[in-house]
Amino acid sequence: MSKSVTIRVPEELHAQLQERAEAEGTSVTALITEAARNAVRDPRLEAAADVFRAFITENADAFDAAFPDDAPTRTDSSRAA
Repeated sequence: MSKSVTIRVPEELHAQLQERAEAEGTSVTALITEAARNAVRDPRLEAAADVFRAFITENADAFDAAFPDDAPTRTDSSRAA
């Protein structure tokens, strides 16, 4: 179930939201909903995600060596496939 919320934004911001929504193939409502989710997200979750990403980045070679059948195909230029 969802709840309707009405907000007022300046015309310039609305135009920017419409442009971005069109560029991303989404709606203004979806953009604002995501912004609202981000506004209430616990900042500790993002900090924990940063720690996890750093750990994975620093230890990717060891994981790939230990589990070669499960190693993902790398598409970024920082690591060899």
